[in-house]
Formats: sequence, C-alpha cells, structure tokens
Amino acid sequence: MRILVLGAGGTGGYFGARIHIAGGDITFLVRPARAENLRTHGLRVSSAFDDIHIVPKLITTAENPGGQFDVIILSCKAYDLNSALESISPVMGANSIALPLLNGVSHLDTLDARFGGEKVLGGVAQLAVSLSPTGEIKHLNKIHRLIIGSRCTPPSKWLVPIAELLSATSVDFSVSDHIEKDMWDKFVFLSTLAGATCTMRANIGEILSTCAGEAFIVGLLDECKKIATACGHPPNPDQLAAYKSQLTERGSNFTASMLRDIERGGPTEADHIIGDMVRRGNVSGIAIPLLKLAYSHLQAYELARQRLGLRG
Repeated sequence: MRILVLGAGGTGGYFGARIHIAGGDITFLVRPARAENLRTHGLRVSSAFDDIHIVPKLITTAENPGGQFDVIILSCKAYDLNSALESISPVMGANSIALPLLNGVSHLDTLDARFGGEKVLGGVAQLAVSLSPTGEIKHLNKIHRLIIGSRCTPPSKWLVPIAELLSATSVDFSVSDHIEKDMWDKFVFLSTLAGATCTMRANIGEILSTCAGEAFIVGLLDECKKIATACGHPPNPDQLAAYKSQLTERGSNFTASMLRDIERGGPTEADHIIGDMVRRGNVSGIAIPLLKLAYSHLQAYELARQRLGLRG
C-alpha cells in the first residue's frame, strides 16, 4: 500500500511521521522550500509521547510523482484545497482513495465532485501542533486522536489496510461507522472555539474571566448545535456536554489554531469554518447573531490583510 501525504506541516507531518515509524510506505508531497528543509534537517517531531526524527521520502510539485498512490492523505488548509486537488489528481488511480483531514465539512462536496464520493473517506484529526521557524513540528498537548471511516457502501478495499497500519501507531486511532456525524461534532466544537477565541483575541480562560465571556461561548455553542441539528447531524448529547465542559474550564489556556494564524498575520480558514456555519444557519432560517458577529470580525481581519498587502 503506497501512501502519499499532501503536505508535511503540522498535521500531515505529525501523522505521517507516526505512520513511517509504524512501517508504512509513505511519501510526502511538499513545496520546494519545505523539501529543501526536510532534506537538510529531516522530519522532526517534538512530542510528550516521544520525539521523532526521520528521513522522509519526498516529491515536490515540480517533480514527476512516480506513479499512482493507493491512499492520499490531505492535510492542507482549506483555503489551499483547490491547488491541492491539482497536485494530487495525477496520482489518483482508479482504485485510489483520498483521506482528507481538513477542518469543517464543506471540503467533502469539493472532493466528491472531483473524484466521486466512493473515493473519499471521512476523517477527524484532533491534534494541537505548531511548526517552529526551523521546521520542527511541536506537539502542544497530549491529544493526538485520529478517526476515519467510509462514507459509502461497500467501503474501499484500502480502508482495512490503512486502519490496520494506523492501529499500529501510537496515535489514539479508531474507525467510525458514522464518520460524517463525527466530522459534524468537531465542526460544532471548532466553530465555537474559533469563533470565541478569535473574536476576543484571547484564550478560553481569559474569555471566561470577562463579564459576558461564558455567555458568549455558550451562546455560540448553542447556535452551532441548532445548525447541526437542522442539517440532519444533531450532536451526540454526551459529546456536546464534554465540549461545553472543555469550553468553560476556568483558567484554561486553550485557543483555536485560527487565533495563532491571526497572531502571525496569516490567512485563516474563517470562510470554510465560521463562514460555512453561518451560510448553513442562514439557509436553515436560524437566528445566529453571535456567529455572524464572529464571522464579521474575521472578515474585517482579512480585509485589513488585503489592504496591507499581506500574504500567507
């Protein structure tokens, strides 16, 4: 089974390195600058579980990919999805499958339209990582969870082999029979977390220390829950309670990666996460004043970036 990971940044690099250590035949498709760094320093992961330093197999967008791959793992940002599709199309064979680990759910429609729904698995990655200036992947906590699943019947012949390989890693891995529901559960959580921390430019603990911080967070979560329910994906009550507990933990320094993108002046996935949730709420006729406020804040940030001529 030949596996290609699109990107060797935080998510792709972390899970790809774990797969490599477990004996997987894995190649990374990266941009030339990242390839140069990896050829010089190797792929390095710093984690509380264990540090990794490997010499990865690489191809770049400027090279012949060397044939087709069986499993293509997409770990790009949502705003890079269209260019990612162009990069992976030459290596998608008749029996290949794509495993997207993107945030949100809107990318499924894009991938289905390009490759067909039977060739697109669902995936949920729960991981907090950052990329250091030297290219090292830093694991920020003790969560490294990965859930995958088929979205059609019968499932791809590659589902069992990739699941067996992932089970051999140290990652907290599982196969779900309801992967789209799992993706929606994360969508609800991430929209709330990003909406709150990006609007307030603060972590959860700091927001909760303000006069209306908890009401803002809980209100965002309730709006997202209503949208998911209207779209046919009501959150699991136990999971929703766990999310609420995590999002209202006093003293927590938890933030969304989207806030870290803002702090470095970079592009964000606002349109693909908060914006998509707002669009679905509007179609469903649900009152979502807090989500609209959060999205407006992020739109204003992006307009300011454009005015200043900032790029990714």
